[in-house]
Amino acid sequence: MTNLNISPLKRLSLAEEVADRLQELIVSGKYAVGQQLPTEPELMSQFSVGRSSIREAVKILAHRGLVRVQQGLGTFVLSQSVPGEALSQRLQRADFEDLNEVRFLLEVKIAEKAAVHRHNKDIEKMKGFLKKRFEYASNNQLEPCIQADINFHNAIAEAGKNEIMRDLYRTVSEHLKKSFLLRYTNTDSFIATQHYHDALLQSIIDKDPKKALVWATKISNQPR
Repeated sequence: MTNLNISPLKRLSLAEEVADRLQELIVSGKYAVGQQLPTEPELMSQFSVGRSSIREAVKILAHRGLVRVQQGLGTFVLSQSVPGEALSQRLQRADFEDLNEVRFLLEVKIAEKAAVHRHNKDIEKMKGFLKKRFEYASNNQLEPCIQADINFHNAIAEAGKNEIMRDLYRTVSEHLKKSFLLRYTNTDSFIATQHYHDALLQSIIDKDPKKALVWATKISNQPR
């Protein structure tokens, strides 16, 4: 059996655990940018650890770029975003309005590109997903309808032949699905916007990027 020389997993120290807990509070908005963190004695009491663990935790947060220490004044929140944080993790804690704004920017651009670069196979995929979207919406099957809607737009992103944009939209759409399931209780809004999606598909079939942009904009400005 091959020896991979894997070093044993390192257990988190108390300071690292405190730093991670404080980071969760900061990125969730519990502590706003510019706000002062509780004093050392308050943090010691809150986490039931000694002064040295608190001081080390603050150093860890400062190294991560989340706080700054002002001598004699205290520790203040510098940022609610961790530099280098994975996009998927950042999207997971984004609110619906922020996600929807990103969706708008992406859907408009991928529609425009799809109208220029789409192949016949792309058209067939889009037609299939759009047909399922309508069928599920008509039967008030919310989750399958949302998934078909997302699949339709993912197919548009794929037709645009920009792999980065395709992957970015796919990542965003995974989190949009969760938001849609929380936001909608029925498929009424999906039925109401079906004709917009039909028109978008037709503009892509016609290779008309200007019309594709117009219809994608109308879709993005609707509840769905």
